[in-house]
Amino acid sequence: MSDVRVVLIGGTSNVGKSTVARAVAERLGFACRSTDLLARHPGRPWRTPEREVPPHVAEHYASLTVDELITSVLGHYERLWPRIEALIEAHAADGGQGLVLEGSALWPVRVAALDVPRTAAVWLTADEAVLRARVHAGGRYAEATEPERALMDRFLARTERYQRLMVDALTELGIEPVDTGGLSVAALADSVIAATVHRA
Repeated sequence: MSDVRVVLIGGTSNVGKSTVARAVAERLGFACRSTDLLARHPGRPWRTPEREVPPHVAEHYASLTVDELITSVLGHYERLWPRIEALIEAHAADGGQGLVLEGSALWPVRVAALDVPRTAAVWLTADEAVLRARVHAGGRYAEATEPERALMDRFLARTERYQRLMVDALTELGIEPVDTGGLSVAALADSVIAATVHRA
């Protein structure tokens, strides 16, 4: 791991990327960033005590089919990729603090085509039942109205479809993702670091 300066952690929404990335960054003494902060795309369509669902986000999930939602988000990631690639290249070349970068925008085919030394990538997966439980808990599904549940259902369908497409892409590349099922955050951090050592 001593020569790796950038660790990439990909995966679908609600798979645990942010939590694991923070743990890996703390373990390695690296900075931690999310691709979500580079440019916004309609995110989670449920309200929290601090945040209402913006009208354009509700409209996005209410008006688009799952196929259209996937096309939209993958198009967003494609447009975002030059900024991601530049960030990876800068940190890989820099002699300073390393970087753990997490996000769904780290699409396997794009990452595999990178020709950047001292960079390693891992993708996380979770059982669809786990993803559903996390979305339902985050959105307080049991207490939500029918229209609110419909938005969450559409988001979850997109989340599950993204993961299936991602796993298919990883299979074609001969890359095995890290299954998060039943593992503690510490154990997942161990698995990610072990995988990056193997792939570096």
